[in-house]
Amino acid sequence: MSQRLIPLLIAAAAFATPAAAADDLLKKPWNDIIDQAKQEGEVVWYNWFLQPRFRELSKGFEEKYGIKVTIPDGTSDGNQNKFLAERDRAEGDIDVMSLGGDQLPKFDVTAYFLGPLDILPGYAKLRTKINGGDGKGYAVAFWGNQTGLAYDPTQIDAAKLPQSFDDLTKWIKENPQAFAFNDTRGGGAGNAFLQTVIRATVKPEDIEAANFQVAWDWFAANKANYGFTASNADSLTRLNGGEFQIVSAWEDHLAGLQQKGEIDKRMKFYIPKFGMPGGGNVVGIPANAKHKAAALLFVDWLTSAETQTLLSKEMGAAPVNSDATAVPGGVPAEQRANAVDWLPVKQADAVKAQFLEKVVMGQ
Repeated sequence: MSQRLIPLLIAAAAFATPAAAADDLLKKPWNDIIDQAKQEGEVVWYNWFLQPRFRELSKGFEEKYGIKVTIPDGTSDGNQNKFLAERDRAEGDIDVMSLGGDQLPKFDVTAYFLGPLDILPGYAKLRTKINGGDGKGYAVAFWGNQTGLAYDPTQIDAAKLPQSFDDLTKWIKENPQAFAFNDTRGGGAGNAFLQTVIRATVKPEDIEAANFQVAWDWFAANKANYGFTASNADSLTRLNGGEFQIVSAWEDHLAGLQQKGEIDKRMKFYIPKFGMPGGGNVVGIPANAKHKAAALLFVDWLTSAETQTLLSKEMGAAPVNSDATAVPGGVPAEQRANAVDWLPVKQADAVKAQFLEKVVMGQ
């Protein structure tokens, strides 16, 4: 055998072994996977948001299975860069990887993630498509988030909440400076309202052609009547202080601030009939994960109906397991039907760029 071929064969074997091991793992009975997971004893989850709260809630998994959960500090971009940089390593540091659903189209999930995950006992109850992305069975949703309108029920009765976009426009005119949305550079709630205006005023063919002038005319006509805040948090803080009656907001963000006592629990949230964007985040198991069995078990626990109900109750997430129990006082199922998808990334970028140029800079 040629001496030049030996290093190549060794390298090939190094990369083939984890793949073969993964195939064998996915063929095992679920109880065997649980046993192997307990032997591995650890799972490392790279998740970029609410890490302290997830560390607390993950103790339930640790107590149930005796498997340590590590959630490193990190940003979305930083975690993704590490995930992509470790692609060619025989064994990476990441066992479970969180991504926004809209990030899935950027790479081949079937090559980067372990799968398919239909081995999970509750797989049939899960979502693999969310926020414009498709996990193709290799990534599943674990966190649903929803935009809508937060309001102060001491200032506006629930029966009088605007439900159609025409109703909202009329209400804004009749109640100047009682409604607000935030700068799109300060959070997604503002971007959600921007896309809502686009959908309500611009014809589909004009959206496709990036001709949004009708929407910019709407903003110009209502400039004196709406409030414009710095960020998602700024909107809710000023709602809480009585400056506004209704603001564009995230369901989970409002719930989280209420849990921490930063926003009064009297504040309510609803999804109007004219629809506002909803999406969410997914988890996948890198193909070169060190603790594959523990990762499978953790993903099953994270996406289970029980945990999804807990995340909804404790953190305001929209459940992504169809068996999750509705949380008392949460958004009712009939309002969930009002959720719409975010615009595709290319269109969303064009909308945001023009908004900053024609509306924000023009103010």
